[in-house]
Amino acid sequence: MKSHREELWFNLPQRRQLLNITPQVNATLQESGIREGLCLVNAMHITASVFINDDESGLHHDFEKWLEKLAPEKPYSQYNHNGYEDNADAHLKRTIMGREVVVAVTDGSLDLGPWEQIFYGEFDGKRKKRVLIKIIGE
Repeated sequence: MKSHREELWFNLPQRRQLLNITPQVNATLQESGIREGLCLVNAMHITASVFINDDESGLHHDFEKWLEKLAPEKPYSQYNHNGYEDNADAHLKRTIMGREVVVAVTDGSLDLGPWEQIFYGEFDGKRKKRVLIKIIGE
């Protein structure tokens, strides 16, 4: 069995943003030469997420509204965590949206459903963060 590891780095200019990273994950898969196996993609920061969903702007707007209802950014004073930082809401949003995805690799391709795309979710941006891609198989 072979394995391949790569990191993607992001420094997004907004506090919250969703970014389709499927092309970068596909490129990493092609570099790996692995034809059958599994591809793990996970956020390496506790205020960012990796998840699978549809790449549709209306849905992305709905995510933003829904997450703000569940864990509003302000007032900062509503969270015990906030003191040195003001990102308690980002920690909660990451918990809701998830840390990682695992996608089957079949015949050298990501085995995604017809509308599925892999996203990086940033909930406390404006600083450098990374995503790990680990592919195992043959």
